[in-house]
Amino acid sequence: MNIHLNTSHKLHLYKIPVLAIALALLLMSLVSKKASAQDRTITLTEAVKLGLDNSKVLRLSQSKIDQAISQYNQTKDKALPSGNVSFAYNRAEIPYNTLAFGSSNIHLPKNANAYLGIASLSETIFAGGKYKYAQESTQILTSISRLDAEKDKDQITYEIISEYYNLYKVLQSKKVVDQNLETIDAQIHQSQRFFDQGLVTKNDVLRFQLQRANVELTGIDLESNRKIINYNLDILLGLPETTRLSIAQINEANQNLSALSNYIDTAVSYRQELKQLDLRNKYAETNIKTINANTTPTVAASAGAYYLDASGNPLPRSGNFVTPITVGVTAAWNFGALWTNKNKLAEARIQRDEVAINKNITLDNIKNEINQNYQNYLTALNKIKLLQTSIEQAGENNNILASKYKSNIASATDKADAETLLYQAQINLELAKADAGLAYYTLLKSTGKLNK
Repeated sequence: MNIHLNTSHKLHLYKIPVLAIALALLLMSLVSKKASAQDRTITLTEAVKLGLDNSKVLRLSQSKIDQAISQYNQTKDKALPSGNVSFAYNRAEIPYNTLAFGSSNIHLPKNANAYLGIASLSETIFAGGKYKYAQESTQILTSISRLDAEKDKDQITYEIISEYYNLYKVLQSKKVVDQNLETIDAQIHQSQRFFDQGLVTKNDVLRFQLQRANVELTGIDLESNRKIINYNLDILLGLPETTRLSIAQINEANQNLSALSNYIDTAVSYRQELKQLDLRNKYAETNIKTINANTTPTVAASAGAYYLDASGNPLPRSGNFVTPITVGVTAAWNFGALWTNKNKLAEARIQRDEVAINKNITLDNIKNEINQNYQNYLTALNKIKLLQTSIEQAGENNNILASKYKSNIASATDKADAETLLYQAQINLELAKADAGLAYYTLLKSTGKLNK
């Protein structure tokens, strides 16, 4: 049997795989673009800027500042004149409208209408400075809210830096793990060849395989930590949660250290907690002035205009209404405050003294914090120097044992131990570098100059 296909059928069958291949390539291209869009290499400066721009905490802090400013403006409004205007209509029905006084009777109308309009304006001329002190108090509270926002900004910045360095530590450790896996794979291949030639035992081969399994376990733990830290950093920076972050190379911690006293002096000038306590001391002083103002007289000026119409027609008609206008000054003095105010003053002075004591306690705590962070940074730098020396020693030892192993002088166990020591020293150095970098930023944060 012969089967014949015409030309159109041949072209139709030919187009199907071409279209399928084109669609597959397009899909692969889209997937590749999507994957690359989710990978991002980021610097520490970029991370901090992104985190601060996308921080919900800072938006909440700004809301608190706006609220404090609103309260300050409301306090200023209290010093403005107050005005009021009203208009009232009253109708009276009088069923019994005759009053008898002996032989005389007074007859009232069966009903009556009354319209009363009042417009008034008043302003306090003197109140012992209460309004001025109220404005000062709310202005101080606004400044305290701004310092709270600065503290939140420093804390968020530090959290970003901390997560950034943690991710860097994990990624660097993973690089060392990958390098060691390559080395071990080469050793397994070589030991297997020696085993086939009868130069080593099966135990030597198994020793390298066991070492590889242990390194792989370390890699699994590191990958789990990387995913956790990466996710946390994505949330902090406001990035899509599937973004895989890579860390740009971090400069080694080689900051020049000043004397400890210089960092303490800087903290005294910049720490927000100390600035806030200074403001709270001013607030306490203002509160004392406000309480003292309660014992002073007050003077207020007022002006009023009245419209009184007793006719049934609400429209003014000559002879049916009166419009008295009043202007006055009122002086008042609650002299009872002279003996009821003394305990309030005593309480206000106690609160002021507590602020001063609290500042001394806070200053001591800050000094302890700076000293601890200072010593931690020195320790981290010393660890780096020591670990660099240990890597040189471990590397030299590994080279010697590798040469002996090739010459069949050293055992596979000795060689594996030497490689493990070098591997551990490499990891420890990378971790120490990251720890030193983070320790420096921790010291900087304790001085109050992290974002300055």
